[in-house]
Amino acid sequence: MLDTEWPDSWRAAFRIELRAEAIGLAWRGWPVIPGTYPDSETSAAAGAPGEPPNGPWVKPAPAHGDWQRRLGAHPQQVAAWWTGRPYSLLVATGVTVDAVEVDDHVGRRAAVLLRATGQPAPIVAMPNGRWLFLTGVADRLPTALAETEGIEWHGEGSWIPLPPTPFQHGVVHWRVKPDVWGWRLPRAEVVHDVLVRACAGSPTAPVGADTHPALSAGTSAA
Repeated sequence: MLDTEWPDSWRAAFRIELRAEAIGLAWRGWPVIPGTYPDSETSAAAGAPGEPPNGPWVKPAPAHGDWQRRLGAHPQQVAAWWTGRPYSLLVATGVTVDAVEVDDHVGRRAAVLLRATGQPAPIVAMPNGRWLFLTGVADRLPTALAETEGIEWHGEGSWIPLPPTPFQHGVVHWRVKPDVWGWRLPRAEVVHDVLVRACAGSPTAPVGADTHPALSAGTSAA
């Protein structure tokens, strides 16, 4: 849990970790952008210097209004952004990576299906109980998913938080890390098909069970 009473030394270490992860993603060509973060004094989202908080904290958003112009920044620029401020780590979607956001019940079922088929897919879990399935870029979401309540597609013009982005009451973490699969993003249609099947309700993951073999190979569990 993210404790707003952390000592300054812990906050500095956490900022360094965010910075290191952001630089690493930028070197791999992922479109990294700084995001808002829980502010210990206002409990609202703190953004860029001179900019007001964006209201009660729900989840991170780009810290700068011109974030789309910042896509593709050199890793040195990314390093400079995270110097002095613990920005959330966001990645713009629709450029290199897309993501489908689902609730944890669908997420667990989809992870079981991916395990059964042996399909590689980086998976992110957020403290708000939502999961992100990362894919290659797609031009649309299947109707079966688009019409399902609780499913959100992050494509062009959107963004997703990646670990170790802080929420008000927790930290974003990997359920399946991309390095487990050699940083290969799966084709969107493959993961979409798995999610359609997961939304149909089968299979159901046992409560507390590992939902992917990669969880025992260097991933973080909730």
